[in-house]
Amino acid sequence: MDDWTQTLTAGPLLLIAGGAIALILVLIIGFKLHAFLTLVIVSLLTAIVAGIPIDQVVPVALGGFGSTLASVALLVGLGAMLGRLIEHSGGAHALADRFVQVFGEKRAPFALGVASLILGFPMFFDAGLIMMLPIIFAVARRVSGNNVLLYGFPAAAAFSVMHVFLPPHPGPVTASAAYEANIGLVLLVGLVVALPVWYLSGYLWGKFVGSRWILPVPSLFGSEDRDQPSNPPKVSTIIMLLLLPMLLIFLNTGLTTLGSAGVIESTELWAQSLIFIGQSPVALTITVLVALVALGWRRGEHGTALEKIVDSSLGPICSVVLITGAGGMFGGVLRSSGIGEALSDTLSGVGLPVIVAAYIIAVVLRVAQGSATVALVTAAGLIAPAVLGGDFNPLEVVAITLATAAGSVFASHVNDSGFWLVGRLMGMDVKTTLKTWTVQQTIQSVLAFAIVLVVYLLASLF
Repeated sequence: MDDWTQTLTAGPLLLIAGGAIALILVLIIGFKLHAFLTLVIVSLLTAIVAGIPIDQVVPVALGGFGSTLASVALLVGLGAMLGRLIEHSGGAHALADRFVQVFGEKRAPFALGVASLILGFPMFFDAGLIMMLPIIFAVARRVSGNNVLLYGFPAAAAFSVMHVFLPPHPGPVTASAAYEANIGLVLLVGLVVALPVWYLSGYLWGKFVGSRWILPVPSLFGSEDRDQPSNPPKVSTIIMLLLLPMLLIFLNTGLTTLGSAGVIESTELWAQSLIFIGQSPVALTITVLVALVALGWRRGEHGTALEKIVDSSLGPICSVVLITGAGGMFGGVLRSSGIGEALSDTLSGVGLPVIVAAYIIAVVLRVAQGSATVALVTAAGLIAPAVLGGDFNPLEVVAITLATAAGSVFASHVNDSGFWLVGRLMGMDVKTTLKTWTVQQTIQSVLAFAIVLVVYLLASLF
C-alpha cells in the first residue's frame, strides 16, 4: 500500500463509511444475516468502493482481522479456560455466595464495579473483563438468575474508565508523552475524573440498563452445574487466582512506566524478564497453568478429564472471537482507506480552543474509524504543536491530555472490535448493544469531558 495514495476527500470518504455502517445494521438487524458474514462482506465492499487497489483489498482486510485476533483471541481463549476451571470446580459458586454474604444482594453490582476498578488499574480492558466474567456470571446467577447486564455493566464500565483515563494504560501515557504532561499529575486528575464518571455512566447506567433489558446469563463458561462439587476450592484460592494476573500485569505496566520516566533502566535483563511475564497473554497463560494445578490436579482431576474440561471452554467463545476479529477487519479497512488522515486535515484548521479541538477531533476520528487508540494518537499528534507552543500551565496540559482521551472513547459502535467483544460476551444482539454499550461509552465520554473542562477553566485562573 506504500505506492497508493487516497484521492478522495473527507466528504466522500465519510459518505462511504456512513453507507457501510448503515448496510451492516440493515443486514444484521433487518435481514438477520450473521454478524460475522455481514462484517466480512461489507469490509470487502467498503475497501473496493473506497478505491483501495483490488490486489490489496484482501491483504488489507486480513491485516485488520489478524491484528485484532492477535490481541483478542489469546486473551479470550485463556480467559475462557480459566473461567471454565473456576466454574467447574465450584469456585465461582463459592465466591459468589461469599460475595453476596459480605455485600448483600442489593449492593452486589456496586461491589463488582469497585472490584473491577481495582483490577482495572494495571489490567487492560479486554483482559480485565474476561477475568471478571466468571465471577460476574456467578453472582448474577446467584442473585437474579437472568439479569447479566445489571451486574456486567458496572464492571465493564469500570475497566473502560480505568483503561481510558489512568496511566499506566497506553492511551493516557501516549497522550501525556505527546503533550509533555506530568504523568503523576495525569494519574491524580485521572482518578478525580474516572471515579464519578464510572459511578454515573457505569453504576447508575448499569442499574437502568438492568431494569430495562432483562437478559439471561450466557453459558460462556458452561452452565452452572446443579450438583456442585463436594470439595470446592477455598474462596481465598479463587481470589488469589484473580489477583495473580493483575500482579503480573502490574509488573509490565509499572516497570514500563518507570523506565519511560527514567527511574529505572528498563533495558536490563531483570526488568525485561519481569516485563515479559507481565504481558497480558503470558500472565494469563501462567494463571491458567496455576489454575490447572490448584483447581484440577490438587482436587483429583487428572489427564483426559482435565483436558476435556479445558477444551469445553473453547467452543462457546469461537463466535465471540470471529465476530470481534471481523469487527477489527472493518475498522482496519476504514483506517487503510485514509479516512483518518482526511478528517485530520479537515479539522486541524478549524480554530477552536485547544482543549475543545482535541476532544472533537478525537470524537470524530473514533466514530469514523472505530479504534480508540488511533483516534487518541492521531488527535494528540495534531494538537501537540499547539499545546507545546502555547502558554499552558501543567494542570491545563493535563486537562487537554484527558480531554483527548475522553474523545477517543466516544460512541463505540459496529466499526469497533470492542463493541462486538462486549456485546457477544454478555449475550446481546446488535440492537441491544447499540442501545446499551454505545450509549454508555457516549455518556462516559461527554461526562469526562465536562469534568475535565471544569478542571481546565479552574486551572486557567491560576
